[in-house]
Amino acid sequence: MNAQKVLKLIFTGFIVLSFSLVCRANEKSYSSLEQSNLNKAIYCMEILENRNDLKPSQRINILRNECYAEDFVEHSPHISGGREGLFRLFLSRYKEYPKLSMSIKRSASEGDLVWLHLHVKRTPDSRGAALMHIFRMKDGMVVEHWGVGQPVPEKPKNNNTMF
Repeated sequence: MNAQKVLKLIFTGFIVLSFSLVCRANEKSYSSLEQSNLNKAIYCMEILENRNDLKPSQRINILRNECYAEDFVEHSPHISGGREGLFRLFLSRYKEYPKLSMSIKRSASEGDLVWLHLHVKRTPDSRGAALMHIFRMKDGMVVEHWGVGQPVPEKPKNNNTMF
């Protein structure tokens, strides 16, 4: 093999190695606590918004015992009464919208915070709403929540999707 081919191979190898290191450096790697918090928040949101196969009382019991801390703090202005206020709201939603569903579009975790970007639909044929939830986790339980949302419009003013 001549020197020019050797240099070309070395250069190509260097470029490939550099590119793979840059790609890996940009990947988010979670600590075990962050991954555990993310998994738990996703599990809890699945129970809260998606498990129509469970009776409402079963869902609330799981949420009460496994997901939301007793001293849970809610920042959404339309939910009063902390954890029990959240449960009351969802018990009424389960009755009014028995086919309530959600899909998670994006998720992230950093330290004790978890972010979930959701598409929630009260009925299967509705456009639904885009929601963003931030949870603060402690000892595997949701201890604090912030949330914002907006309905998916019939005619958006741009061609971008909300998801």
